[in-house]
Amino acid sequence: MSEKTFVAVATLDEVPAGSKKIVHANGNEILLCNTNDRIFAVRNLCSHAYEALDCGRLRNGWISCPVHGARFDLETGSPINPPASMPIDTFEVRIDGDTIEVAA
Repeated sequence: MSEKTFVAVATLDEVPAGSKKIVHANGNEILLCNTNDRIFAVRNLCSHAYEALDCGRLRNGWISCPVHGARFDLETGSPINPPASMPIDTFEVRIDGDTIEVAA
């Protein structure tokens, strides 16, 4: 089994509490989300409407799709409410000093 490869994508000061930032790693458009005192990383794409999530609301560990309001758990990617029924992709995050890295 191969080791995960982490890619530096941003610094902590680029994603203050309550904010989001789009980054790119290994061909993936990833949305970094700072909520609940953690940085989460998800694919910037709703699994239901295939719309970008970066314009969605970010609250208490979830993000919503700006089109139909489907909410997703940022840790697991699981949908919280309809109309979404499929999860969104999540990426493992690690912090090295003040650098945010994702496994992508």
